[in-house]
Amino acid sequence: MSEQPAPAPSPTSSPATAGAAEHDSRLPARLAETLKRDSAGLVAAVVQQYDTHEVLMLGWMDDEALHRTLTSGRVTFYSRSRQEYWRKGDTSGHVQWVKSVAIDCDGDALLVRVDQIGAACHTGTRTCFEGRDLDAVVGPGA
Repeated sequence: MSEQPAPAPSPTSSPATAGAAEHDSRLPARLAETLKRDSAGLVAAVVQQYDTHEVLMLGWMDDEALHRTLTSGRVTFYSRSRQEYWRKGDTSGHVQWVKSVAIDCDGDALLVRVDQIGAACHTGTRTCFEGRDLDAVVGPGA
């Protein structure tokens, strides 16, 4: 991920303290209670192009990143490797404009539908999965 970090996190939310139901969150209470975070306080966010349904990438969000995504119109992730927030497109110009956000039935994954401007992948490809197919036995189709 070659994006630059987004503005500094709020002092009330960090992945280290997320995951505990009683931690402070800027999310609506019901959403904060429903969200099932991993041991680092993060939830997977699948990013999909809203009109073509292409799966563009997978990123990670804590409560603060999700709050920023829900309230700014732009997608913010939490970088596990750099331990900081980053907003897609701030340096590359490859912006992800939020169209909708959904939570899955178990509360442990998000689907973020976006209008992707330019490449979604830091390698320059449209998606992070482009040209990376694995050999797999394929079942019968309809």
